[in-house]
Amino acid sequence: MTVHFVGAGPGAADLITVRGRDVIAASPVCLYAGSLVPTELLEHCPRDARLVDTARMNLDEILTELRVAHEAGLDVARLHSGDPAVFSAVAEQMRRLDEDGVPYDVVPGVPAFSAAAAALNRELTVPGVGQTVVLTRTAARATAMPEGEDLTTLGRSGATMVLHLAVNRVEELVEQLVPNYGADCPVAVVAGASRSDEVVLRGTLSDIAEQVRSAGIERTAVIVVGQVLTASTFPDSHLYSTTRCRE
Repeated sequence: MTVHFVGAGPGAADLITVRGRDVIAASPVCLYAGSLVPTELLEHCPRDARLVDTARMNLDEILTELRVAHEAGLDVARLHSGDPAVFSAVAEQMRRLDEDGVPYDVVPGVPAFSAAAAALNRELTVPGVGQTVVLTRTAARATAMPEGEDLTTLGRSGATMVLHLAVNRVEELVEQLVPNYGADCPVAVVAGASRSDEVVLRGTLSDIAEQVRSAGIERTAVIVVGQVLTASTFPDSHLYSTTRCRE
């Protein structure tokens, strides 16, 4: 038996990978976060599959389901929104499975920040403007941030910053980012990226908080900060340069 941690993508059901879809179709047990994972993905499950919504379950309850499936010799598709590599809470599940000797693997998914960039029609790494992307979040009721990973410290490089799980504290993050980025720095907020109810806001650090509150956005949003959002004058990439040696 194998537990398959599957990246279910940012929201649109058709953004599941082919591998992820096939794993779901072959697994007699499926654990999914009903509040985040599109229920359309469950249509790929075997007709008699055991479906478990983990939205209101704690870690111990989730691990119990995985252990029971393991003891029964059943494969499990453990669906996580976005990509398991980022803000997915799979690390603690893997640690427990390692302790129990339960095998697992990971199927990558489309992360929310990629879906947000697609919604904005922007590349996050623009030549001569920004070649570094910082993926981070803020801490409120969530796990505390490690020392040195506060927004003021991270923002000193001026790199493009992508914030998850932070839109409900937008005023606070603006206050922390302005000293390094400036009040006129371009900002975009994408809520429900790739979903039918997707909302896109564009502005600057000086006005984005007001836009967020006016739109009533409180969760499931990605915030992108940086000059790459509006850059129009920049050198062409060396990748396709006529001076690049292609021999």
